[in-house]
Amino acid sequence: MTDGSPRSAHGRRQASASLATTDAVVRSAHAPSLIGVLGGGRMGAGIAHAFLLAGSRVAVVERDSGAAEVASGRIVETVGRSVERDAALDASEIIGRLSCGVDYAAFGACDLVIEAVPEDRALKTSALQSAEAAMTETAMLATNTSSIPIDDLAPALTRPDRFLGLHFFNPVPASLLVEIVRGTATDAAVVDDARDHVRALGKTAVVVRDSPGFASSRLGVMLGLEAIRMLEEGVASAEDIDAAMTLGYRHPIGPLRTTDIVGLDVRLGIADELARALGPRFEAPALLRTMVAEGRLGRKSGQGFYNWNSAPAENGER
Repeated sequence: MTDGSPRSAHGRRQASASLATTDAVVRSAHAPSLIGVLGGGRMGAGIAHAFLLAGSRVAVVERDSGAAEVASGRIVETVGRSVERDAALDASEIIGRLSCGVDYAAFGACDLVIEAVPEDRALKTSALQSAEAAMTETAMLATNTSSIPIDDLAPALTRPDRFLGLHFFNPVPASLLVEIVRGTATDAAVVDDARDHVRALGKTAVVVRDSPGFASSRLGVMLGLEAIRMLEEGVASAEDIDAAMTLGYRHPIGPLRTTDIVGLDVRLGIADELARALGPRFEAPALLRTMVAEGRLGRKSGQGFYNWNSAPAENGER
Protein backbone atom coordinates (compact mmCIF):
# COMPACT_ATOMS: atom_id res chain seq x y z
CA MET A 1 0.00 0.00 0.00
CA THR A 2 1.29 3.49 -0.84
CA ASP A 3 0.41 6.79 0.77
CA GLY A 4 1.65 9.28 -1.84
CA SER A 5 4.61 10.33 0.30
CA PRO A 6 8.09 10.93 -1.19
CA ARG A 7 9.17 7.73 0.48
CA SER A 8 6.46 5.80 -1.38
CA ALA A 9 7.37 7.51 -4.65
CA HIS A 10 10.98 6.55 -4.10
CA GLY A 11 9.89 2.96 -3.55
CA ARG A 12 7.95 3.01 -6.81
CA ARG A 13 10.96 4.40 -8.67
CA GLN A 14 13.14 1.67 -7.19
CA ALA A 15 10.64 -1.00 -8.20
CA SER A 16 10.44 0.38 -11.75
CA ALA A 17 14.23 0.44 -12.00
CA SER A 18 14.38 -3.12 -10.74
CA LEU A 19 11.85 -4.28 -13.35
CA ALA A 20 13.76 -2.48 -16.09
CA THR A 21 16.98 -4.15 -15.00
CA THR A 22 15.26 -7.55 -14.97
CA ASP A 23 13.87 -6.97 -18.46
CA ALA A 24 17.35 -6.04 -19.69
CA VAL A 25 18.85 -9.17 -18.16
CA VAL A 26 16.17 -11.34 -19.78
CA ARG A 27 16.81 -9.76 -23.19
CA SER A 28 20.58 -10.27 -22.92
CA ALA A 29 20.36 -13.86 -21.65
CA HIS A 30 19.99 -16.87 -23.88
CA ALA A 31 16.99 -19.17 -23.76
CA PRO A 32 17.52 -22.53 -25.49
CA SER A 33 15.84 -22.69 -28.90
CA LEU A 34 14.34 -26.10 -28.08
CA ILE A 35 14.00 -27.73 -24.68
CA GLY A 36 12.48 -30.99 -23.58
CA VAL A 37 10.51 -31.62 -20.41
CA LEU A 38 10.07 -35.19 -19.23
CA GLY A 39 6.85 -35.26 -17.21
CA GLY A 40 3.94 -32.88 -17.60
CA GLY A 41 2.62 -32.74 -14.04
CA ARG A 42 2.36 -29.51 -12.08
CA MET A 43 6.13 -28.94 -11.99
CA GLY A 44 6.80 -30.09 -15.55
CA ALA A 45 3.95 -27.97 -16.88
CA GLY A 46 5.25 -24.98 -14.96
CA ILE A 47 8.75 -25.44 -16.37
CA ALA A 48 7.36 -25.75 -19.89
CA HIS A 49 5.28 -22.60 -19.33
CA ALA A 50 8.32 -20.60 -18.17
CA PHE A 51 10.42 -21.55 -21.20
CA LEU A 52 7.55 -20.91 -23.61
CA LEU A 53 7.25 -17.36 -22.25
CA ALA A 54 11.03 -16.96 -22.69
CA GLY A 55 10.70 -17.79 -26.40
CA SER A 56 11.78 -21.44 -26.49
CA ARG A 57 10.07 -24.24 -28.34
CA VAL A 58 9.13 -26.92 -25.81
CA ALA A 59 8.64 -30.67 -26.25
CA VAL A 60 6.91 -32.39 -23.35
CA VAL A 61 7.07 -36.19 -23.15
CA GLU A 62 4.65 -38.13 -20.96
CA ARG A 63 4.14 -41.81 -20.10
CA ASP A 64 1.05 -42.28 -22.31
CA SER A 65 -1.22 -40.39 -24.66
CA GLY A 66 -3.80 -39.66 -21.96
CA ALA A 67 -1.19 -38.08 -19.68
CA ALA A 68 0.20 -36.10 -22.64
CA GLU A 69 -3.26 -34.72 -23.38
CA VAL A 70 -3.74 -33.71 -19.75
CA ALA A 71 -0.30 -32.06 -19.72
CA SER A 72 -1.11 -30.10 -22.87
CA GLY A 73 -4.37 -28.86 -21.39
CA ARG A 74 -2.64 -27.87 -18.17
CA ILE A 75 0.00 -25.82 -20.01
CA VAL A 76 -2.53 -24.19 -22.33
CA GLU A 77 -4.58 -23.16 -19.29
CA THR A 78 -1.66 -21.58 -17.43
CA VAL A 79 -0.41 -19.81 -20.56
CA GLY A 80 -3.94 -18.45 -20.97
CA ARG A 81 -3.74 -16.94 -17.48
CA SER A 82 -0.44 -15.27 -18.39
CA VAL A 83 -2.00 -13.82 -21.55
CA GLU A 84 -4.90 -12.45 -19.50
CA ARG A 85 -2.39 -10.56 -17.34
CA ASP A 86 -0.25 -9.33 -20.25
CA ALA A 87 -2.02 -8.23 -23.42
CA ALA A 88 1.31 -8.09 -25.28
CA LEU A 89 1.49 -11.91 -25.24
CA ASP A 90 0.07 -13.88 -28.17
CA ALA A 91 -1.48 -17.12 -26.93
CA SER A 92 -1.60 -18.75 -30.37
CA GLU A 93 2.06 -18.00 -31.06
CA ILE A 94 3.14 -19.30 -27.64
CA ILE A 95 1.08 -22.51 -27.80
CA GLY A 96 2.29 -23.01 -31.36
CA ARG A 97 5.77 -23.65 -29.92
CA LEU A 98 4.51 -26.47 -27.65
CA SER A 99 4.29 -30.16 -28.44
CA CYS A 100 3.18 -32.92 -26.05
CA GLY A 101 3.61 -36.59 -26.82
CA VAL A 102 5.02 -39.94 -25.72
CA ASP A 103 8.03 -40.40 -28.02
CA TYR A 104 11.47 -39.77 -26.50
CA ALA A 105 12.70 -39.04 -30.01
CA ALA A 106 11.32 -35.53 -29.45
CA PHE A 107 14.43 -34.91 -27.33
CA GLY A 108 16.79 -35.62 -30.21
CA ALA A 109 17.22 -31.97 -31.23
CA CYS A 110 16.88 -30.40 -27.76
CA ASP A 111 19.61 -28.21 -26.31
CA LEU A 112 18.34 -28.98 -22.80
CA VAL A 113 16.10 -31.67 -21.34
CA ILE A 114 14.67 -31.34 -17.83
CA GLU A 115 13.34 -34.42 -16.02
CA ALA A 116 10.35 -33.60 -13.83
CA VAL A 117 8.89 -36.97 -12.82
CA PRO A 118 7.86 -37.79 -9.22
CA GLU A 119 10.48 -37.87 -6.46
CA ASP A 120 11.34 -41.57 -6.65
CA ARG A 121 14.94 -42.75 -7.17
CA ALA A 122 14.17 -45.72 -9.39
CA LEU A 123 11.69 -43.77 -11.51
CA LYS A 124 14.05 -40.82 -11.93
CA THR A 125 16.98 -43.07 -12.82
CA SER A 126 14.98 -44.87 -15.50
CA ALA A 127 13.55 -41.62 -16.86
CA LEU A 128 16.96 -39.95 -17.05
CA GLN A 129 18.49 -42.94 -18.84
CA SER A 130 15.71 -42.96 -21.41
CA ALA A 131 16.01 -39.22 -22.00
CA GLU A 132 19.80 -39.32 -22.32
CA ALA A 133 19.62 -42.15 -24.87
CA ALA A 134 17.54 -39.92 -27.16
CA MET A 135 19.71 -36.81 -26.78
CA THR A 136 22.80 -35.59 -28.62
CA GLU A 137 26.18 -35.81 -26.89
CA THR A 138 26.38 -32.03 -26.45
CA ALA A 139 22.90 -31.49 -24.99
CA MET A 140 22.43 -30.71 -21.31
CA LEU A 141 20.38 -33.03 -19.11
CA ALA A 142 18.90 -31.79 -15.83
CA THR A 143 16.82 -33.21 -13.03
CA ASN A 144 14.27 -31.22 -11.08
CA THR A 145 14.80 -33.31 -7.95
CA SER A 146 14.31 -31.45 -4.70
CA SER A 147 16.24 -33.83 -2.47
CA ILE A 148 18.00 -36.73 -4.23
CA PRO A 149 21.75 -36.05 -4.59
CA ILE A 150 22.92 -35.52 -8.15
CA ASP A 151 25.84 -37.87 -7.54
CA ASP A 152 23.37 -40.65 -6.69
CA LEU A 153 21.73 -40.30 -10.12
CA ALA A 154 24.79 -39.53 -12.27
CA PRO A 155 26.40 -43.02 -12.21
CA ALA A 156 23.49 -44.39 -14.26
CA LEU A 157 24.28 -41.97 -17.09
CA THR A 158 26.87 -42.17 -19.85
CA ARG A 159 27.55 -38.42 -19.86
CA PRO A 160 27.53 -37.28 -16.22
CA ASP A 161 29.58 -34.21 -17.18
CA ARG A 162 26.51 -32.89 -19.05
CA PHE A 163 24.18 -33.55 -16.11
CA LEU A 164 23.15 -31.28 -13.21
CA GLY A 165 20.22 -30.33 -11.02
CA LEU A 166 17.81 -27.55 -11.94
CA HIS A 167 15.51 -27.28 -8.95
CA PHE A 168 12.50 -25.14 -9.84
CA PHE A 169 9.96 -24.02 -7.24
CA ASN A 170 6.21 -24.31 -7.21
CA PRO A 171 4.52 -22.42 -8.76
CA VAL A 172 7.22 -22.13 -11.45
CA PRO A 173 5.83 -19.09 -13.33
CA ALA A 174 5.58 -16.99 -10.15
CA SER A 175 8.74 -18.21 -8.40
CA LEU A 176 11.87 -16.10 -8.80
CA LEU A 177 14.42 -18.76 -7.79
CA VAL A 178 16.07 -21.73 -9.49
CA GLU A 179 18.59 -23.78 -7.55
CA ILE A 180 21.43 -25.06 -9.75
CA VAL A 181 22.98 -28.17 -8.23
CA ARG A 182 26.50 -29.01 -9.36
CA GLY A 183 27.42 -32.69 -9.23
CA THR A 184 31.00 -33.90 -8.81
CA ALA A 185 31.24 -34.68 -12.53
CA THR A 186 29.28 -31.66 -13.82
CA ASP A 187 31.33 -29.61 -16.29
CA ALA A 188 31.80 -25.97 -15.27
CA ALA A 189 30.61 -24.81 -18.70
CA VAL A 190 27.32 -26.64 -18.15
CA VAL A 191 26.78 -24.69 -14.92
CA ASP A 192 27.51 -21.44 -16.76
CA ASP A 193 25.02 -22.32 -19.50
CA ALA A 194 22.43 -23.18 -16.86
CA ARG A 195 22.89 -19.78 -15.20
CA ASP A 196 22.31 -18.14 -18.58
CA HIS A 197 19.13 -20.12 -19.18
CA VAL A 198 17.80 -19.21 -15.74
CA ARG A 199 18.44 -15.52 -16.41
CA ALA A 200 16.53 -15.87 -19.68
CA LEU A 201 13.51 -16.93 -17.65
CA GLY A 202 13.74 -13.74 -15.58
CA LYS A 203 14.70 -15.74 -12.50
CA THR A 204 17.67 -15.77 -10.15
CA ALA A 205 19.99 -18.76 -9.92
CA VAL A 206 21.80 -19.93 -6.81
CA VAL A 207 24.52 -22.53 -7.31
CA VAL A 208 24.99 -25.13 -4.61
CA ARG A 209 27.30 -28.08 -4.15
CA ASP A 210 25.58 -31.44 -4.36
CA SER A 211 24.33 -32.56 -0.95
CA PRO A 212 21.08 -34.06 0.39
CA GLY A 213 18.31 -31.50 0.18
CA PHE A 214 20.70 -28.95 -1.34
CA ALA A 215 20.06 -25.57 0.34
CA SER A 216 16.39 -24.74 -0.15
CA SER A 217 14.74 -28.10 0.55
CA ARG A 218 16.93 -28.75 3.56
CA LEU A 219 15.98 -25.46 5.21
CA GLY A 220 12.38 -25.33 4.00
CA VAL A 221 11.56 -28.89 5.02
CA MET A 222 13.08 -28.45 8.48
CA LEU A 223 10.88 -25.41 9.12
CA GLY A 224 7.82 -27.17 7.72
CA LEU A 225 8.34 -30.31 9.81
CA GLU A 226 8.69 -28.30 13.01
CA ALA A 227 5.50 -26.37 12.19
CA ILE A 228 3.67 -29.70 11.74
CA ARG A 229 5.02 -30.95 15.09
CA MET A 230 3.77 -27.77 16.75
CA LEU A 231 0.32 -28.31 15.27
CA GLU A 232 0.43 -31.96 16.33
CA GLU A 233 1.32 -30.95 19.90
CA GLY A 234 -1.47 -28.36 20.07
CA VAL A 235 0.92 -25.42 20.42
CA ALA A 236 -1.25 -23.25 18.15
CA SER A 237 -3.61 -23.46 15.19
CA ALA A 238 -2.32 -23.74 11.62
CA GLU A 239 -3.38 -20.15 10.97
CA ASP A 240 -1.58 -18.81 14.04
CA ILE A 241 1.60 -20.79 13.38
CA ASP A 242 1.70 -19.39 9.85
CA ALA A 243 0.91 -15.86 11.07
CA ALA A 244 3.86 -16.07 13.47
CA MET A 245 6.18 -16.47 10.48
CA THR A 246 4.48 -14.14 8.02
CA LEU A 247 4.01 -11.28 10.49
CA GLY A 248 6.90 -11.92 12.85
CA TYR A 249 9.57 -12.90 10.33
CA ARG A 250 8.12 -11.44 7.13
CA HIS A 251 7.89 -14.78 5.35
CA PRO A 252 5.54 -14.29 2.37
CA ILE A 253 3.68 -17.53 3.17
CA GLY A 254 3.65 -19.56 6.36
CA PRO A 255 5.24 -23.03 6.55
CA LEU A 256 1.95 -24.97 6.77
CA ARG A 257 0.34 -23.15 3.85
CA THR A 258 3.58 -23.67 1.91
CA THR A 259 3.40 -27.39 2.70
CA ASP A 260 -0.12 -27.46 1.29
CA ILE A 261 1.09 -25.74 -1.88
CA VAL A 262 4.07 -28.06 -2.30
CA GLY A 263 1.99 -31.14 -1.50
CA LEU A 264 2.12 -33.12 1.72
CA ASP A 265 3.15 -36.25 -0.16
CA VAL A 266 6.03 -34.38 -1.79
CA ARG A 267 7.15 -32.96 1.55
CA LEU A 268 6.95 -36.42 3.13
CA GLY A 269 9.08 -37.90 0.35
CA ILE A 270 11.73 -35.22 0.84
CA ALA A 271 11.68 -35.68 4.62
CA ASP A 272 12.19 -39.43 4.26
CA GLU A 273 15.07 -38.87 1.84
CA LEU A 274 16.74 -36.40 4.19
CA ALA A 275 16.18 -38.61 7.24
CA ARG A 276 17.88 -41.45 5.41
CA ALA A 277 20.85 -39.26 4.49
CA LEU A 278 21.15 -36.86 7.42
CA GLY A 279 19.57 -38.56 10.39
CA PRO A 280 16.53 -38.44 12.68
CA ARG A 281 16.26 -34.67 12.87
CA PHE A 282 14.39 -34.92 9.55
CA GLU A 283 12.06 -37.71 10.69
CA ALA A 284 8.52 -36.90 9.56
CA PRO A 285 5.88 -36.27 12.25
CA ALA A 286 3.13 -38.86 12.62
CA LEU A 287 0.54 -36.22 11.65
CA LEU A 288 2.16 -35.77 8.24
CA ARG A 289 2.18 -39.51 7.57
CA THR A 290 -1.45 -39.82 8.66
CA MET A 291 -2.64 -36.97 6.45
CA VAL A 292 -0.81 -38.38 3.41
CA ALA A 293 -2.28 -41.85 4.05
CA GLU A 294 -5.75 -40.30 4.21
CA GLY A 295 -5.24 -38.44 0.92
CA ARG A 296 -5.17 -34.98 2.49
CA LEU A 297 -2.32 -33.80 0.28
CA GLY A 298 -2.90 -30.04 0.33
CA ARG A 299 -4.03 -27.82 -2.50
CA LYS A 300 -3.98 -30.53 -5.18
CA SER A 301 -6.44 -32.70 -3.24
CA GLY A 302 -8.49 -29.76 -1.97
CA GLN A 303 -7.71 -30.39 1.69
CA GLY A 304 -4.54 -30.25 3.75
CA PHE A 305 -3.81 -27.98 6.67
CA TYR A 306 -6.24 -25.62 4.91
CA ASN A 307 -9.38 -26.09 2.82
CA TRP A 308 -8.50 -25.26 -0.79
CA ASN A 309 -11.79 -26.14 -2.44
CA SER A 310 -12.95 -22.53 -2.46
CA ALA A 311 -9.61 -20.79 -1.92
CA PRO A 312 -8.54 -18.13 -4.48
CA ALA A 313 -5.27 -18.59 -6.36
CA GLU A 314 -2.19 -17.02 -4.79
CA ASN A 315 0.62 -15.26 -6.68
CA GLY A 316 -0.90 -16.13 -10.04
CA GLU A 317 -0.45 -19.86 -9.66
CA ARG A 318 -0.41 -20.55 -5.94
